[in-house]
Amino acid sequence: MQRKHALRSTSLVVGAAFLLAGCTSVGNVGSETSSTGSASTKSASDMVMVTVVKAQTIPWFQRMEVGVKSFAETSGVDARQEGADDVSPEKQVQIVQDLIAQQPTAITVVPNSPEALDSVLKQARDQGIIVVSHEATGIKNVDIDIEAFDNASYGSEIMDNLGECMGGKGEYVQFVGGLTAQTHMEWVDAAYENQQANFPDMTRVETPIESTDDQGTAYERAKEVLAKYPNIAGFQGSAGNDVPGIARAVQEAGLEDQVCVMGTSIPSVANQYLADGSIDKIFFWDPALAGEAQLKIALMLAEGDTIEEGTDLGIEGYTSLKKLDGYDNVFVGQASVAADAETAKKYDF
Repeated sequence: MQRKHALRSTSLVVGAAFLLAGCTSVGNVGSETSSTGSASTKSASDMVMVTVVKAQTIPWFQRMEVGVKSFAETSGVDARQEGADDVSPEKQVQIVQDLIAQQPTAITVVPNSPEALDSVLKQARDQGIIVVSHEATGIKNVDIDIEAFDNASYGSEIMDNLGECMGGKGEYVQFVGGLTAQTHMEWVDAAYENQQANFPDMTRVETPIESTDDQGTAYERAKEVLAKYPNIAGFQGSAGNDVPGIARAVQEAGLEDQVCVMGTSIPSVANQYLADGSIDKIFFWDPALAGEAQLKIALMLAEGDTIEEGTDLGIEGYTSLKKLDGYDNVFVGQASVAADAETAKKYDF
């Protein structure tokens, strides 16, 4: 079996070139923010904002809660995080539905299924609640969607690294948390397009495999892949729990030096596998900063400000937002990082 090729060890900041759109602005909600008061009269200390994540049990979103709490401390806004115990879209819809009755100033959300949330988010906005989303390019019924980076570039960059690791040939598979996870599908689709165009001797042996963003499920399905495809040479993971689950299966099979494993994760979860080569490289952005970015946008809208090309949120990676081409209300930062075993040690989450 093809052994891994040398990897570039430098951290990468993934970004695409965007056509500037002048000062086109969106999201000025003015005084229509909440039935409890207008933006012009409410102070931050009178505002309530709730971040609804995919699941509270996932380490990625436990890290996001750090950012939510930090925002609450620095802004004076009553901000908190809520989420279900799994990634069921139905449970997330119910959480948002319950919040509407509480009339918060804003709801920020990381959707399990943008389509499932469409109706309930419309209800929220109809009630004057500001809605900001993350990991949901193209979602309807939100004031602003904020992305850490351009998703197509992120997925393509992962494939550049996976292709290099595999020596440009061999069989691979892709994992996603769910087929309804918008960003996960954008990443793997862009990676697949890159592979077809630039790594013709690589073969994706199956369509994306769902892990339900559960490390145990990713582990079991990775074991099935290893048994079914004895020549498998690469795995791409999308959910934060995919890569460590896959790595555990690779480690147990003693294939650290033969199988390339890459994808989205955070250092605290991946470090033990990065150390022995079961994971080759992880790609991520700080969920805490993403949580703060969502809430800062909601606060700006509640205070009557606009989000536009070049907006500086005062948050690392979100200091000069770019308006994503083709969308009226989607903005991206420059917050992505790629790390191998050495560079991952610089991060404390």
